[in-house]
Amino acid sequence: MLFLNKKIAIVGGGPGGLTLARLLQLQGADVQVFERDVNEAVRAQGATLDLHEESGLEALRRAGLIEAFYAHYRPDAGKVRILDEQAEIYSDDHATGTGYTDSRPEIDRAPLRNLLLQALQPGTVVWDRHFVSMEDEKDGWRLHFKNGTTVYADLVIGADGAHSKIRSYITGIAPIYSGVTIVEGQVYHAAQHAPNLWALVRGGKIFAFGNEQSLILSAKGEGSLSFYTGCKVPETWVQECGVDFSDHTQVFSWFKTAYGSWNKVWLELFTNGDAGFIPRPQYHFPLDQHWNARPNLTMLGDAAHRMPPYAGEGVNMAMQDAFELSGCITGSNFVSLQEAIAHYENGMLKRASEVTRFTLANTEMLHAKDALEQMVAMMSGQ
Repeated sequence: MLFLNKKIAIVGGGPGGLTLARLLQLQGADVQVFERDVNEAVRAQGATLDLHEESGLEALRRAGLIEAFYAHYRPDAGKVRILDEQAEIYSDDHATGTGYTDSRPEIDRAPLRNLLLQALQPGTVVWDRHFVSMEDEKDGWRLHFKNGTTVYADLVIGADGAHSKIRSYITGIAPIYSGVTIVEGQVYHAAQHAPNLWALVRGGKIFAFGNEQSLILSAKGEGSLSFYTGCKVPETWVQECGVDFSDHTQVFSWFKTAYGSWNKVWLELFTNGDAGFIPRPQYHFPLDQHWNARPNLTMLGDAAHRMPPYAGEGVNMAMQDAFELSGCITGSNFVSLQEAIAHYENGMLKRASEVTRFTLANTEMLHAKDALEQMVAMMSGQ
């Protein structure tokens, strides 16, 4: 077997990296995950995730975790309401009892991460390992971390997200700005701090559109409300807008101006001063990106194919990458790791190109003048 007597290092402990670690361990591989978080409780988790049949759910089946998933998923989290900027409802899954997303069950990020962590052998995830650099050593790599520690690995897999440092060791292909920038925020104890919006979201999601802008809200099981604004602005907007996104008052002032024609109910998103905000310019990689496979290095998820979130494909793509890569590494169809990695990467890049094309079309649609009409038509199956 290609992985026998080889130490495998996965850099990044998100769903893609953890899924890969689980699948590799089921085949007897020697694998560790190096995660920059100090421990598993440090990072605030984002919005809910909808898992797709052929990708995210399939990965969990192969990992033997599908029952654990259904023990923690949220049946109503995928129910969507489509609103205009005045908070008038145009489409409502709660009213019909069924929804466009019924075949895509939702789970909060924290429970998904926890069930993946609990499925791994003790000590698999090494915390407080913020990757800094690596260099060739023997037939593998010597990895260096911010806390001064190092480790050797025969095979390194980058699962370190959209701002991957591993990617630069594989390719210099740069991302392309999509034309849309998101501001991400969170309302804790939303029933108290945003009671009208909490009632409006009804434990599911809200997609609101107006003036070529979007606003997406997701309720989480622990009572918080995550949200994402979406605006068509220049690539340099974050640096040039003059907003200090660590200053709640400045962000609130920006929102009241940028979304000035929207109903005042949306201002509830900013009534809780405890939450922070993160501006996220949305990028994607070229549809035709390609590189030559290496014998001891590859990547998955956003590191390989970052894209905007407007098709719900990010986590699903990463988890599909995980089971396809695991199958190549642990299977018997290839004579070398380089051949196995090349087969995985060729398939992954072809799939990513198709999904990126679809995602970019969605990104444009959701920020068009007739976004509301198009979204209502899509949700009704037209």
